[in-house]
Order: sequence, then structure tokens, then C-alpha cells
Amino acid sequence: MYLILTILIVIASILLTLFVLVQNSKGGGLAAGFSSSNQIMGVRKTTDFVEKATWVLVISVVVMSVVAVGVHKRERAANPNESEINKDQVQRQQKQAEPSTATPFGASPMKTPAPAPVKK
Repeated sequence: MYLILTILIVIASILLTLFVLVQNSKGGGLAAGFSSSNQIMGVRKTTDFVEKATWVLVISVVVMSVVAVGVHKRERAANPNESEINKDQVQRQQKQAEPSTATPFGASPMKTPAPAPVKK
């Protein structure tokens, strides 16, 4: 559920960004392209739609964010040992990845035989 909410928040945020970019800060924006008076929606209705859609997206992102936090806390409360299990797995992986301290870096872990004495 948390993953679904996160994906919806990302999609709504991208749409919100697009709607904000379409708007012009001085009131032109998308409506500037529809200057003809015979349009179905008209100039004023187009800007109303973009503004209302922006507010709907803002409110939905805020609400979904609050709900996602609640769902995340509830999921963590249902599985309290999950974080401990993950910590144990990480510690085991780190121990396996650590080189042994007995052999120096680059040395072979096998013991090398002593050199043979030189005859004169």
C-alpha cells in the first residue's frame, strides 16, 4: 500500500509541475493560445480549469503524503522485528565481506614454505 501511494504521489507531482509550467504568472499561460472567441471553453474557462486542476493536485499530494506516513507507521508496527532481521543480515554480509586480519593486503592466505638454504 505504501508503494502504491508513493507512486501516486510521484505521478501527481509530475502533473502538478506540468500544470504550473503551463500557467503564466501574469494570467496569460495556456489561455493566451485560445484568443479566438469561438472556442468551446473560452479563454476564461481554460484558465479556471488549469487553476482548479492545480489546486486539486496540490491538495491530493498533501493528503496522500499524510496517508502514506500513517500507512508506513502501521506497516512497521505490524512487523517490528523486520528491522532487526535486516540489521542481522547486513551484519552477516559485512562479516563475510571483511578480509581476515591475519593476512596482509595482497598476501596469499596460504602459508608459503620457507626458502631452501643456499649451498656453498
